[in-house]
Order: sequence, then structure tokens, then C-alpha cells
Amino acid sequence: MPAEGTPRRRWLAPVVYGVLGLELAAVIVFAATYNALDFRIYMWGGHAVTGDGRLYLALAYGHWFTYSPFAAIVFVPVAALPLAAARVGWDLVSVAALAYCCTRILQIAGYRPTRIMVAGFAAAAMALDPVWQTLFLGQINLILLALVLTDVWLVSRGSSWPAVGAGVGIAAAIKLTPAIFIVFFLLARRTRAAVVAAGTFAGCGLLGFLVAPHASSRYWAHLAYDSRRVGAPYISNQSPYAAAIRIAGGQAHIGWWWVMVSVAFAVIGLTVAAVLARRGDWLGATAVTGATGLLVSPISWAHHWVWVLPVLVLLIRDGHRIAAAAGYLLFAVAPFWFTPHAAGPREYGFHWLTTLVANCFLIAGLAFLGYMTLAQLRGPQRALRRGEDLGPPGRAEMAVGADDGGAIRSRPG
Repeated sequence: MPAEGTPRRRWLAPVVYGVLGLELAAVIVFAATYNALDFRIYMWGGHAVTGDGRLYLALAYGHWFTYSPFAAIVFVPVAALPLAAARVGWDLVSVAALAYCCTRILQIAGYRPTRIMVAGFAAAAMALDPVWQTLFLGQINLILLALVLTDVWLVSRGSSWPAVGAGVGIAAAIKLTPAIFIVFFLLARRTRAAVVAAGTFAGCGLLGFLVAPHASSRYWAHLAYDSRRVGAPYISNQSPYAAAIRIAGGQAHIGWWWVMVSVAFAVIGLTVAAVLARRGDWLGATAVTGATGLLVSPISWAHHWVWVLPVLVLLIRDGHRIAAAAGYLLFAVAPFWFTPHAAGPREYGFHWLTTLVANCFLIAGLAFLGYMTLAQLRGPQRALRRGEDLGPPGRAEMAVGADDGGAIRSRPG
């Protein structure tokens, strides 16, 4: 950031705050006037969960409620509000969660974020498809991201707070994919956080059974892993499973062998994330774990890809500014929306460039995971070569320490 009082600093702050203010005003006007579909379903779930049985037996505005009973319980207070007020309040909470996430991401990266940095980050983030779609649909992704990042930030600081891990547990109880961070904490040797997260997850599930026993039994026995109720082939689903469905010509062509593909992604991604965490690179570990969760899940809607935020900061921090700019442009434009996506025959099969564009978020996620995997495989070799060149063992150890994250810890704010 430019120094205080410099001409650049004097015009930068009004521009950043002005853009952010315009975006916030647009969000408020939009939320007050547009009846967002996903938020309506959330509100319906908040009403239906008290009736227990009908939560998963009746359609809400032509769609099924696909979250857990605990998630529906979370929306009970929201459902008690007038619809327009609830929509505006929900989107404002999501924007606040976005600003909070920007702060935590910068801190995990090793920076000391200022207000102008957070405001600029948030303003730029709101132009990304996963972020504005979350606001457009009234989705919960930014709130879940904030819960997960809180725990990661506390773990990275070595916090002794007994509730570390509760955020991940609550997020996983609402939407299952954040549960991958429980496994990550175990592999990163943060056992207490993993146990707290797992215990919180189980406790939230138990609360769901107490409030809605029949709905909970149905959900956990049959619906939690049923992707047929959510339109998995739709173009917004940027998971490997969805791409396979579209290329193969339908879900009927995808067998149980696909489970092995998901397991392979999980093993690779979590191994890389654990290595990064043990080297002190918690931003890299967080970004890889989030991306792995998207690649493992059969449903990764475009608005789930808010994990691009730590990925972009990671690329910038490590000097890959061109890659970061290209990634930002890709996730801002979201070119898959410009390919056929009206359930017609052109969506199915392999159509070369069209198919590649139609799965661009997925390809970006695979490229990121591949790059991070190769970087960790090359890392020890580079450190060893540097140690041999330096000669004395002490200096070699210092070189290895730098590769293990020392540069991150010493990075100036």
C-alpha cells in the first residue's frame, strides 16, 4: 500500500470506498425488491421443520429442501421475519461475512490488513461470480466460509481457546462439504480442533433429531448423499461428477466407480494440505482443502466456489500475479454461462472447446490442485539443492526453513 499522505493514497481511499458503497447500495436495493429463490427455500425450510415430516416430502417453489434438518432449524428465526426485511438483513450479514473473510484471509496469509486493504479486497470480491451469485440467490456460502476461516485462523495462531473447531462443525452440520476440514485438522496434527469440530457436528445433528426426528431419519438414511434431487447435470454444477454426467450423457452412465475418483482427489488434496500446514503455510493449506472439498463433492454449484478468494490471495502472495489476474477474470466472467445450459442435447457429449469452457471452474480447480501438488513434490528437492550449494549444514537448514514457511511468517504487513 502507498504511504500515508501520498497523492496515490489520497485518491485510492475515496475510489475504493466509493465503489464498495455503490455495491452495497445495489445489494440493498436488489434484496429489497427481488424474491431470491434459494432464500425463499431457506425460509420455507424454517417453517416446515417444525412440522417434521413434510420437510423432505413436499416441494418448495418447485424445488426440494436439500439441507440438513439442523440447517432448517437455523432458519427458524429468519423465517419469523417479514420476507423483504429478512432478505435485506440476510444479504447484509453476507456482505459483513465477506469483509470478515477478507480480513481473516489476509491475516492467515501473513499480512496486517488495514481498512483500505479489506475494503478493496471486498469490493473486488463482489464482482466474482461465486460471490455475487451467493448474494443474488440469498445463499449461505459466505457465512459458512467465515465460520471455517475463523477456526483455521485460530489454529494457525496456536490458540488454546477450547471452542476452536466449533465453526467447522456448525458449517458441516449445515452443508456437508466443510466436513473435509475435520479430516484436514486431524492430518495437520490439530487433534483437539478436529475433535471439537466432530463433536459440534454430531451435537447439531442430535439437535435436528430432537426437533424433527422423522425428517432427520429420512435425511441421514436416504437423502444426504442423493444427488438426483438437485439437478446434478445443470451447468452451474462445476464438480468432476457433474462434468462426467454431461460428457457421458446422463447420470445413468456413471457407476459406483466414481467413488474411487472422489477418494483419489481427497487423498491427494488432503495430503498436500497437511504438508503445507506442517510447513507453516496455513493459507496454502486452507486454499487446497477448500478446493479439494469442491472436487470431492458431487454438487459444487458455481456459488460454492467462494474458495477462490484464498486461492487468489495465495497466488498474489507467492508472486504469481498473472495467474491471479487470469483466475480473477475467469471467476468474474464465468464463461460457462455462455455455453448451452437449457437441458438440450448440446450440453451432453464432448464438444471440444465448448465442453472445456462449460467446465471452466472445474478445470481451474484441477489446475490449482495439480500445481500445488507438483510444487510440494519439488519443494524438498529445491531445498536440498540449495543446502548442497550453501555448504555448511546450518545454512542448509535455514534454506529448508525458508521453504517450510519462514518467509510467510516474516512477511511484513
